[in-house]
Amino acid sequence: MVAEVAGGLISGSLALIADAAHMLTDSVALVFAWGAFRIARRPASWRYSFGFERVQVLAAFLNGLSLFGIAVWIVYEAWERYGRPVPILADTMLAVAILGLLVNVLVFYILSSADRENLNIRGAILHVMGDLLGSVAAIVAAIVILWTGWLPIDPILSVVVALLVLRSAWVVAKDALHILLEGAPASLEPEVIRADLIEAVEGVREVEHIHAWSITQERPMITLNARLHEGAAAAQTVAAIKQRLHERFGVGHATVEVDFGSAAD
Repeated sequence: MVAEVAGGLISGSLALIADAAHMLTDSVALVFAWGAFRIARRPASWRYSFGFERVQVLAAFLNGLSLFGIAVWIVYEAWERYGRPVPILADTMLAVAILGLLVNVLVFYILSSADRENLNIRGAILHVMGDLLGSVAAIVAAIVILWTGWLPIDPILSVVVALLVLRSAWVVAKDALHILLEGAPASLEPEVIRADLIEAVEGVREVEHIHAWSITQERPMITLNARLHEGAAAAQTVAAIKQRLHERFGVGHATVEVDFGSAAD
């Protein structure tokens, strides 16, 4: 990051400075992601009965928002630079961009060995991917300037990288916000769950008041009311419902209320 700031100021390259700014926020984002994992390991308490795992989702959401801010700043600076091109030392720009690319490839390789389905990891990877693309854009821009002297390529490629970052930021922020707003996981559709339990679990007559959400992407939760046939064994049926939810839908924790007549609520 420091090398890219120095290289950008010396060479006059917006692509390098933009990538350095991105690296700065990425450093903060990676520390934030690491801190979220540390906090998530704390045991649950009576105040936080589900534990602290959702801190990871919050970190992913904030990382997504920071990517939006970075992309908007890059587009603004590119617009200003496109109207007023400045001289660029392409050879210095190329050397620093190659160095940045090597560092980003190494970091991306390390993060890629982690759980790619975890939102916090995905947010961190997207930050590094944005840096990697920024370095590639700076290399391409430097080569074009060296060969042709066409300076507008620097802000143009900066905008291309910013748009790619925006798309990735939207995906992560949207998924994280869905979890934070207690949205139902895509794999837990109430009507599908209802039909499956009635068909698969003996003694179940009707299933109502299905509420599905998740603590993190890896921890879906569900509550429901099951109306049983007369004579059905409540305890055994509840156990069978929970086992079915775990095996068929991957739900590790379910709260099941049962009745034989009309529901209490």
